[in-house]
Amino acid sequence: METRHGHADGAKHHKGKLDSQSIILLLVHGLFSIANALSGTFVNVYIWKAKSDFALIGWFALIQQLTMAITFWVAGKWVKEHNKMNSLRAGIALSAVFYLMVLWLGQGAVTYIWLLGIVQGMASGCFWLAFNVVYFEVTDPDNRDQFNGWAGIIGSSSGILTPWLSGYFIAKMGDSGGYRFIFSLSLVIFFVGVIVSFFLKKRKVSGTYYWIQAIKDLRRKNNPWRLVVPALSAQGIREGVFGFIIGLLVYIATKKELQLGNFTLITSAVAFVSFLLLGRWLKRRYRGPAMLLGTVMMSAVILPLFWKLNYFTLLIFGIGTALFMPLYTIPMTSSVFDLIGGNAETAQARVEYIVLRELALCGGRVVGTLVFIIVVSQTTSPFIMNILLLCIGSAPIATWILMRGCLAPRKG
Repeated sequence: METRHGHADGAKHHKGKLDSQSIILLLVHGLFSIANALSGTFVNVYIWKAKSDFALIGWFALIQQLTMAITFWVAGKWVKEHNKMNSLRAGIALSAVFYLMVLWLGQGAVTYIWLLGIVQGMASGCFWLAFNVVYFEVTDPDNRDQFNGWAGIIGSSSGILTPWLSGYFIAKMGDSGGYRFIFSLSLVIFFVGVIVSFFLKKRKVSGTYYWIQAIKDLRRKNNPWRLVVPALSAQGIREGVFGFIIGLLVYIATKKELQLGNFTLITSAVAFVSFLLLGRWLKRRYRGPAMLLGTVMMSAVILPLFWKLNYFTLLIFGIGTALFMPLYTIPMTSSVFDLIGGNAETAQARVEYIVLRELALCGGRVVGTLVFIIVVSQTTSPFIMNILLLCIGSAPIATWILMRGCLAPRKG
């Protein structure tokens, strides 16, 4: 039986320390992040160069998000009742298939946006569902902030050099050769990620997957998930749009992939330091104030874009976001997973609750992206775009308001 700490395999864990399985999981996460950072940063630019259409980019993101949500829900049965490690590997393999398809389709990829979006959505759904379940099982409330800090460090580290190298190779080798090279390199790294995943232990499965867990919990009065779900959706609103638009705006402002690589290098370096410090120093009792500061500052750094939308103001925004985002994401992620591991009943239903978490995030992403598509289909004036970014980028403030009760330290 699982405890409130979230371990399901009966293994011994040293309080506050990461064990070997946690470290291997972080390594898999790192390889997945590096492969995506190499090519993922430039996929939307690749599509934009074929057809400069904000709405098309939005539809590509929307198809991914809808497919990812469906994959989370359906794959939940596979992860809970069968081999969750195969879901993790399937996610990595499908990511490789995505980049293989982009290589094969070339400039014709823009015609098959819907198919590419479906494959990418399935890849993300399979990988992140299994990753989050295993993450829950190998961590506890005493080391969850530390794990999230290291995950942030690895993610930002992968963004320091890899996108810059991608931009450099594209600039030196030209569009055709450069994109072909970085997409091929991503394929190799994904393959290595699959190999490393076999060092993760095959984890025990128990119970039957409950398809309508979300409906059951949201109908129950005083259930904390009635506040957590809309809080996660508010988080997803920002993620859904900012995940693709910022890099694209940097490219549009500079017309150079190398400048986008420079932007990612600088902002990832700042995020690296921020995650490194907070992963060590942030304690559970400081989650509430930290998250409040993070949400306010993440909104404030959007304001320079109203002065002028250029590389300099985008860089101010990027550095500010990289600096303050960890104050928001570490408490948010840790608090939700602590809630899942709060007692034996919720820990037993960890797969269903992680699916519920992901569906809430995807719901927010879909809403944010739909709003983006509707607005850019009418106008792409800089002022309206900035208003749109400010409104969408401020959504995490609602997350903090709704999550205040869960962020408070437990007594006793």
